[in-house]
Amino acid sequence: MNPTGIGEVLAARAADTRPWLIAPETGRELSYRALGEFTGRLDAWLGARGVAPGAIVATLLPNGLSASALFVATMACRRIVAPLSLLAQPSQLAYVLSHCDPAIVLTSAELAENLRAAWKGVHPERIVVVNADDLESFPWDHPVPPGHRASDPSGDGRATDVALQQTSPSDQDAPPAGTALLMYTSGTTGVPKGVPLTHANLLHAARAVAAWHGLGPDDRVLSALPLYHINGQVIGTLAPLVSGGSIVAPRRFSVSGWWQAATTHTCTWLNMVPTIIAYLLNEAASAPQALPGVRFGRSASAPLAPEQQRAFEQRFGIPVIEAMGMTESASVVFCNPMQLARRRIGSPGLPIAVEVRIVDADGEPLDVGRTGEIWLRGPSVMAGYYRDPERSAEALTANGWLRSGDLGHLDTDGFAFITGRLKELIIKGGENIAPREIDEALLRHPGILEAAAVGIPDPAYGQQILAGIVPRAAGALDEAELRAFCERELGPYKTPARFLMLDALPKGPSGKVQRLKLLDGLPRED
Repeated sequence: MNPTGIGEVLAARAADTRPWLIAPETGRELSYRALGEFTGRLDAWLGARGVAPGAIVATLLPNGLSASALFVATMACRRIVAPLSLLAQPSQLAYVLSHCDPAIVLTSAELAENLRAAWKGVHPERIVVVNADDLESFPWDHPVPPGHRASDPSGDGRATDVALQQTSPSDQDAPPAGTALLMYTSGTTGVPKGVPLTHANLLHAARAVAAWHGLGPDDRVLSALPLYHINGQVIGTLAPLVSGGSIVAPRRFSVSGWWQAATTHTCTWLNMVPTIIAYLLNEAASAPQALPGVRFGRSASAPLAPEQQRAFEQRFGIPVIEAMGMTESASVVFCNPMQLARRRIGSPGLPIAVEVRIVDADGEPLDVGRTGEIWLRGPSVMAGYYRDPERSAEALTANGWLRSGDLGHLDTDGFAFITGRLKELIIKGGENIAPREIDEALLRHPGILEAAAVGIPDPAYGQQILAGIVPRAAGALDEAELRAFCERELGPYKTPARFLMLDALPKGPSGKVQRLKLLDGLPRED
């Protein structure tokens, strides 16, 4: 019988002395057994501070040994972990802290000042500073704040009835029974949304990923994706945990350290996003000529341009499996088959662990090949947003379908093709234009490293097309040559009206481009 909680998964490996995680910068390793022992100590430490099972434990930590261990151990000892984004603006951080009201926040010395400023001194006694790279110096002797006790109405430590530190406790205020993770989506507009994911949600997704990719105890992933994003959490951390494998977890992605970490630590697969692939290709001359131990690379969190996928595979000899996920579905929606002959380049793949349907504006299912909104349903899908019944009702139907907000279609073999987001669709003169079509055309230009298109207001057409561009090398591209290139690739109607040269595209924590932020601060044309 499969364990039903992350703590049970970890307990089943209590005697395993093999590495679970390797921090390449320091060379420190943490075995499964050591992680289990740390979890037991953390359970007692939190309990002594009145942080009962079911309480929310927030973390504001850079990637590293402590962040990974605390992410898993907090859930394993039946608290709810809420990883806070290092990219959040002070106002966003203040909102999230106020919204989830954590019983305790674990942070690093360099981030503690920002955290205290965001919380404006409301709860300084709840902030505990830890060493981001070393669990051995965890502050086990940190004093218990006087009179600070988290409530546990059930009296038996269950997460079911706990409603901690909310101003007006109600069913809407308490996370769902069995919640393990509370993730806040970054979004491009509005305040962040809290996504509670249960042990059942997370384990269903992690096991599906492990089975799909054939992961086992001998597999080792290289993943630098942030632990405050669902991809780094489920794909990069929990999938190896449930399969008994191991993780090489750099503090951050760097081109210079990527291949060294992969070869030194004999990684068998790579957890990537398109931005990583683009930068590795741009510095391909510095990479090893052969990487025989790496079975595959997985790319998700943003669409992967077919030209980049083919170029990566040709240069590095590593097949790339494109996938797609959402925070609300614990990072699983689509994934391409591992059998290379069955892949669809340009598609995120087949449904994985969820049911999928394509619907029109009225929610009616569409035939194969027709474009509409993607809806999904399954054991990895959240039950609703935390303390937000209005947006929960907007996102979920009465019978459990999640409205993804993504536009796309399925082909006759069930492969998905994504054309964009509902809110990001460009409508020029009444014609729908998928931003991804513009992106992919621009990326075929040899002088462009990254590109993203978005609609801008236009009095004649309703919207025109703006293209944000990161040049491959220093120096501006020739706009006349670029416009001529786009007219050849896209035709005059879909050629961007404006080009915006940038040092970097605006992105969320996963590396997904936030198109609408291209409009922020855009200079007006007279």
